Amino acid sequence: MVKVGISMGDPNGVGAEIILKTFNDARLFDDLIPVVYGCSSILSHYKKLMPDDNIKYAKINSVDNISPKQINVVSIWEEEFIVQPGKATQAGGEFSFMALEAATSDLASGKIDVLITAPINKKTIQNDDFQFPGHTEYLTKMSNAEDSLMLMVLNNLRVGVATNHIPVSAISSALSIDLISSKLSILNQSLITDFGISKPKIAVLGLNPHAGENGLLGSEEAEIIKPAIEKIKSSGVLAFGPFPADGFFGSKNISSYDGVLAMYHDQGLIPFKSIAIGNGVNYTAGLPIVRTSPDHGTAYDISGKNKASANSLRNAVYLACDIYKQRTFQKQISANPLIVGVNK
Repeated sequence: MVKVGISMGDPNGVGAEIILKTFNDARLFDDLIPVVYGCSSILSHYKKLMPDDNIKYAKINSVDNISPKQINVVSIWEEEFIVQPGKATQAGGEFSFMALEAATSDLASGKIDVLITAPINKKTIQNDDFQFPGHTEYLTKMSNAEDSLMLMVLNNLRVGVATNHIPVSAISSALSIDLISSKLSILNQSLITDFGISKPKIAVLGLNPHAGENGLLGSEEAEIIKPAIEKIKSSGVLAFGPFPADGFFGSKNISSYDGVLAMYHDQGLIPFKSIAIGNGVNYTAGLPIVRTSPDHGTAYDISGKNKASANSLRNAVYLACDIYKQRTFQKQISANPLIVGVNK
């Protein structure tokens, strides 16, 4: 049974609602035990909005006391929390960080196997211990990793971004041969280790319209992106491009590749989310831990209205468990190569 840790995120957003809806399907309990870091009274607040929700949950003091067939809630907020659906509050940010910190601590100590993070408000969560643009950067730091990759996943569509949460005006200066080749290396290794693809093919997008049009519309392709592709190819990574971003996702080319590296956040996430339609997953590749999240934010506009879909969070749970099992299998292969022959 995979012990799935879930940080509740902003209590005024849709996190609690989609957690309840995800585990309203009792079949999930056959393969995993959910451990939610948050507050049971917040779950109760949102459960009242869902009269058909028969999900069971219980407050526990630590992961040592978890039970199967229910949501186990590790309480990180002892006093009463005043839920204000749809409002960005300082208390909500403080709660979000405490939940994330507790879940990360248990993940680091091996008390849970994977981490799923419900949406946070990136502004209200800021404090002395969280000065990051988002979960990805925080968990990369906490994992002592030199680099990581934001990877959006829906079935066989996997889209990574070379630059994460930075202003559009800073993208060109942030790109470098070393940065792009590092992201390609992480993507390649993740496709092998986490997704079981032995020789992945990766498509690389250009930065400028028409991938620069041979220098007419920009020089980054010739000066940075192409050299990065050639550099990573010399190490055996099958990377191709750069391709014009505007037509790539609507072409047949997309099915020929196991992963795509976009140059910046919106270049990759706008087409991904248009295709995924609320079913995608955000995965942080390149870390020693397994972390996923839904591909959406706090959704304040529909919080507290029983309108939020749990599809993305449910898929995040499935993907985290799949990657955890794939990594476990890879470790077994490393320890005993004969397993390869047995499992053919």
